[in-house]
Amino acid sequence: MANILLISPDGMLGRAFVELFEATKVDFEGVTYPGFDITSDASVAEHVRTAHRLVINCSAYTDVDGAETHEAACQAVNGTGVARLAARCRAGGATLVHFSTDYVFDGAAASPYRTDHPYGALGVYGRTKAEGERAIRDSGVDHLIVRTSWLYAPWAKNFVLTMADLCRSRDSLRVVDDQRGRPTSAQHLASTTLALVERGVRGIAHVTDGGECSWFELAHHIVSRLVRHAIAHGI
Repeated sequence: MANILLISPDGMLGRAFVELFEATKVDFEGVTYPGFDITSDASVAEHVRTAHRLVINCSAYTDVDGAETHEAACQAVNGTGVARLAARCRAGGATLVHFSTDYVFDGAAASPYRTDHPYGALGVYGRTKAEGERAIRDSGVDHLIVRTSWLYAPWAKNFVLTMADLCRSRDSLRVVDDQRGRPTSAQHLASTTLALVERGVRGIAHVTDGGECSWFELAHHIVSRLVRHAIAHGI
């Protein structure tokens, strides 16, 4: 676990890695945008050095809706940018850990996807993430691609915190009930990913928390927990 470069330690997942590294006293180097720009050849060459043996990429264009009208920007980060990073890691002999998404699939499955399930992305975000995956595999770099879903944490912008804030300010909430998935803790994802790396796992892995629910069921659970907390503390 020596000579680690963590890209985007200020993001939701990146902060989970920082928390984990600090708790376990693992040294690492963090780089953030705009100091580090995955869309720039010069920036990637400057910051990803031969001394780095493990590069953990937590950067991504994650605005799923915005990607439909900003395809070039999404492609520059999730597709071309990842290809650039993979090539640099390959040249320097570093292992690349990269995070992807269930959006690379078509969403029609009634059971968990296998890691070798064919791509079938329905939107720009999913297509660019799939392109990034292909670029990593084609580059020949030593790599671990971790696909996950419905990420949340005690920080940053995510569904759990958004619902918690909304239920404090609104009398009612409307949440869709036709999409199911597996909410995943960023902290669990970080610790599991490092365990996989340490065990020498390479290729593609799917990492989520257990169980499944709809967005509506998740929102209902969040609100119920907040109500019980308020009652218990007399709020």
